[in-house]
Amino acid sequence: MENAPVDLAGDGLVQSAGNPGFLPIAGHSIARHQLGLALALGATRIVVHAEMLSAEAVDIQHVAEQRGARFHIITAARALVPLVSAEDELIAFAEGFLAMPEEARRLLDEAPGVLALPVEAGVAAGFERIDINHAWAGALRMPGRVVAGLGDLPPEWNPVAALLRLATQARLPLRAVPQGLLDGGRWRLVRNEADAHAAENDWLAQHTAAGHVRSPGEWLAVQAVRRIGPALLHARTRPWLVMLAALVLVLLALGAGWWGRAGLAFALLGLGWVVLQAARLLAKVEQDSLLEATGRLRGGALFGPLLDGALVATCAWRASGSATAQTAWFPPLVLVLILWLFPVVLRDFRWTAWLCDRLLVTLALLVVGLFMPLETGLRVIVVVLLATALAQAHGLFPNRLLTNGT
Repeated sequence: MENAPVDLAGDGLVQSAGNPGFLPIAGHSIARHQLGLALALGATRIVVHAEMLSAEAVDIQHVAEQRGARFHIITAARALVPLVSAEDELIAFAEGFLAMPEEARRLLDEAPGVLALPVEAGVAAGFERIDINHAWAGALRMPGRVVAGLGDLPPEWNPVAALLRLATQARLPLRAVPQGLLDGGRWRLVRNEADAHAAENDWLAQHTAAGHVRSPGEWLAVQAVRRIGPALLHARTRPWLVMLAALVLVLLALGAGWWGRAGLAFALLGLGWVVLQAARLLAKVEQDSLLEATGRLRGGALFGPLLDGALVATCAWRASGSATAQTAWFPPLVLVLILWLFPVVLRDFRWTAWLCDRLLVTLALLVVGLFMPLETGLRVIVVVLLATALAQAHGLFPNRLLTNGT
């Protein structure tokens, strides 16, 4: 879509508490989410209609220019005309329009047209009526030649409303948006703070859903993200800062293990693993929301081996009673290697996530250490895990994944 200008929002993209376009969702304004969608669709020119250059508009400008797009602010609809040639395509979003990025991208990428909803459901959700049977779904893609008609409309017209009128007059095809997206909260129009609060809760729930049986540690991480994630994201807390907190917990666990407090060390390691999962979820939410790799958690791949190394050290120190013994390292090292092997050889085993949950592993070690020597308990756990793998290999357990979106 070469030189495809995109009007991110309608009139009112200004610095105002009541402006839906700047209401925050998961730490970014709705306009910023729209920008991510526009850039993912190949837009090379971003046009924002605003009364003034606000801080939010400057933020959008910086991101757009960093991604190689040209940025313009216009104060009237007619100012859009010289920015669009007949060979261009234009994508426009309604102010406050928010949809699951991949689904919106798929619908807009198929062909030019006006995205539409059934009129009853669409109007009830706040979308503008197009005709007796349809409501606008908040996004459209149109040929650049149609934009010239803005010059014939009164200057006070809202640019997006004017573009919608021109698109319908040009008889662009109406392309249906599945009503299931609207009913499921995956396609919506945010009009006020109450809408934004509800949308944010749904947004985090949708982006943290999973297609496998969640282990207890994963479940705790998801609940933490859904409850305190909005506050962290609004405070612009980066996922790597949350990962840093997990690293501190691991270092504290190493100190506790060295000084013979194995129970405390296991608890800190389990908590550190949960915090790491929360950091990864926050990174995933940001990446999936903005359709770009901004949420990539650098160094996250190294954290797993570091935590498991701390687990091996703690077990060895606890089992031997000495920080210099050598033979005590073998059982915990075998346990960790098995835990790394399970997801590879038993990828479809529905309880693999449970067996690899470091919170469960550390709690199991903590409990075992209360009733028997830890080294003996480690050997028992290793035998049980190997027996489980063999049983699965011989088909004694159901070989399927369960879906759990909570």
